[in-house]
Amino acid sequence: MTRKRYTQAINEALHEEMGRDPKTILFGEDVALAVFGDTRGLLDRFGPDRVRNTPICEATIAGMAVGAAAAGYRVIIHMLFSNFIYTGFDAIANQMAKLRLMTGGQIDLPITVLAVYGGGASQAAQHSDSNHPVLMNLGGIDVLVPATPGDAKGMLKTAIRNNRPSFFLQASGLGAVGGDVPDGEHLVPLGKASVAREGRDVTLVNVGSMIRATQNAAKKLAEAGIEAEIVDVRSLVPLDETTIVESVQRTGRLVVIDEARDMCSAASQIAAVVADKGFSALRAPIRRVTVNNVSMPYAPNAEAAIFPNADDIVRAATALCQPEVAAA
Repeated sequence: MTRKRYTQAINEALHEEMGRDPKTILFGEDVALAVFGDTRGLLDRFGPDRVRNTPICEATIAGMAVGAAAAGYRVIIHMLFSNFIYTGFDAIANQMAKLRLMTGGQIDLPITVLAVYGGGASQAAQHSDSNHPVLMNLGGIDVLVPATPGDAKGMLKTAIRNNRPSFFLQASGLGAVGGDVPDGEHLVPLGKASVAREGRDVTLVNVGSMIRATQNAAKKLAEAGIEAEIVDVRSLVPLDETTIVESVQRTGRLVVIDEARDMCSAASQIAAVVADKGFSALRAPIRRVTVNNVSMPYAPNAEAAIFPNADDIVRAATALCQPEVAAA
């Protein structure tokens, strides 16, 4: 094991996969400048034939990706901020997500889309969305939200080798966070959640960027005598329903923590899955800790007021563990 930062792990995965396959190409916004550090050094190593900056035109970037992948390339594109995905949505929703079905499986589209998502840094409404719920609803596209450096590296390598389109969403608040990354070849399977902490009293299901708040909440709960189990989903499509339901069967209580807006969030889907497949195990209502149904404000104090934090999670979990709630 080697300790690396989240962004460094992503950068290593890109270097390794582009070095492994000469048909793997990268293009997108500021990939040469490497604004976030994730594409650092790739242009110098692989040259402009395989690493190219594009104009700030996401419709063109997404359309190019579909065409290049259909022509036999393994494509990585960088949309910079996840909000910019919206302006490339025609090629994404109508082509990338559907062409394999519409061609009867004759066309594979090995496309990996990188984008940084989430609030907490006062980047204002057009740079702070957590828009994974929109992508989850498309069908035909994998949606990945790794929360640790090890998972970021292993899942990105798996996604690039996959013949399905994948959205690899990087949490803006985790870029400098360190963690253990296995040495040598490291692949993480998609659709397999991780039990990041074992507990007996309540299940905390973490979605991507909320991992630090969730871990801090678990520590505070433990000080109060409540042992929380943390399930990190790692990928939303495919979603590991089995691990989530099995955890709830052990604890009897569920809080889902998701930085997306509450309505139609990933938290809503996970809550629905547990209500459908694990209802008999529930000893209390399901709770969701999410963002209000508003755009993320620019002002730091206004952003903090709606951004999920450890205290929000503690309040939700503590309420579920009260005897009167459990008996209801």
